[in-house]
Amino acid sequence: MPLTTLPLPPLDWLRSFEAAARLSNFTAAAAELGLTQAAVSQHIRSLEERLKQPLFIRLARGVELTPEGAAYLPHLQSAFAVIANSTRELFEPKTVQSVTIRSPISFAVLMIAPKLPQIAKDLPFVQLQIETIHTPADYGERFVGLDIRFGIGPGSFAGRQADRLTRETLTPMASPHLAKAKDWTGLPRLTVVGAREMWGEWFAVARMKPALGPTHKFDSFVTALEAAKHGAGMVLGSRPLADAALRDGSLVTLSGFALSSGAGHYLTAPSGAHLSPAEEAVRRWFVTVFGVPISR
Repeated sequence: MPLTTLPLPPLDWLRSFEAAARLSNFTAAAAELGLTQAAVSQHIRSLEERLKQPLFIRLARGVELTPEGAAYLPHLQSAFAVIANSTRELFEPKTVQSVTIRSPISFAVLMIAPKLPQIAKDLPFVQLQIETIHTPADYGERFVGLDIRFGIGPGSFAGRQADRLTRETLTPMASPHLAKAKDWTGLPRLTVVGAREMWGEWFAVARMKPALGPTHKFDSFVTALEAAKHGAGMVLGSRPLADAALRDGSLVTLSGFALSSGAGHYLTAPSGAHLSPAEEAVRRWFVTVFGVPISR
């Protein structure tokens, strides 16, 4: 009879065989399993009859595996390890593990903070430690954990693997009161130092000529966005970071034209890094909740 047609042997036979093979002794196996030596012997005899192969050579003191038994043992041990690991992962209470994630302050405030209740619900065994970043130099070259980075593509981050979380588009926005202006292009412009200083590009691609108005500069997008909510001027709103302000009505768009900056936020980790189970759970959560496909 081909082995593939054999019914699966009972689990207690397999446990007796694994213990006896590992310990090279039926009596020691019986003591480990809480059985009698006769019960272990019967299990193994029944297994050998089922498989139609001897698995042990009986010696005066102890036992020795046959070639067939030696070949069978690692497969059983691997299967038992899979069952044990799955049981622990699914049913054992998980101890709380801390995961550090570095993020630009705008993404931390506008995207992560509103989702913290959901993170706590979905990942109750994870305690997030969020460190905010203000300049690229703040990341440090040797940081081995997870971080959120803003860039043109995954190749922007040397030595780090990346999952894309956002695809940025830019649209002028202002408070509802300021949006009533006849010529919104002359409103005070709120600018952000760095990659998002794209007012010139926006007007050029939109083929519009802005009126000359005052300019206020900020070192973070979240600060400029907050100033715009309070009527300080118009901001070149980065979506999806500004989506919550549009939903609650504290800001409205001034134009139907949106400029794709080509950039976005990425969740990165050191290339080839072995993430802890908690870090991998956080990575999967961020990719599932925020992730967008990477253009090829």
